[in-house]
Amino acid sequence: MTQPGERKLQILQTIATMLENPAGEKITTAALATRLDVSEAALYRHFPSKARMFEGLIEFIENALFSVVGQIAADEHDGLRQAELMLAACLRFAGKNRGLARVMAGDALVHENPRLQERINQLFERLEASLKQSLKIAVAQGALPAEHDCGAHADLLVCHLLGRLQRFVKSGFADDPLGHWAVQKTLLLA
Repeated sequence: MTQPGERKLQILQTIATMLENPAGEKITTAALATRLDVSEAALYRHFPSKARMFEGLIEFIENALFSVVGQIAADEHDGLRQAELMLAACLRFAGKNRGLARVMAGDALVHENPRLQERINQLFERLEASLKQSLKIAVAQGALPAEHDCGAHADLLVCHLLGRLQRFVKSGFADDPLGHWAVQKTLLLA
């Protein structure tokens, strides 16, 4: 017998697995229940709505990414290196978690509750703020000029991340998010 917390995790893992299908079919509670061999009512005992299931995935993404981002900020003192590592960590996470990459790119949220896209937007705004802070550190360290526009630079880095996520998802997961990273990081953080 599975514990309630284990069942919630199993539901979220199953949704993430279903989202790995490059064809990108819409996730329905009926299909999810069938995959888990439970009734739809059983799903709703753990989550009050399908939107809450997706919120659970977004919370997982936030926790995973920002625990790494926080660790990078704490361990790495070089501002440019912080930004590089943060961006690479996000790209790596997406590459290893295809279904979650579809959530991050917004592709899996198209026909879902609009508040889910707002939540993903907030995640990227928070990431942009972390990158901006790293770039400000780089300015203070003299690695970037004093008049450097850290806000515009952080926006560029997030736009790059979103573009790489889109290419990864739209290519059916063939275009590795870190495929050109060795060259791109130099162009983005020069």
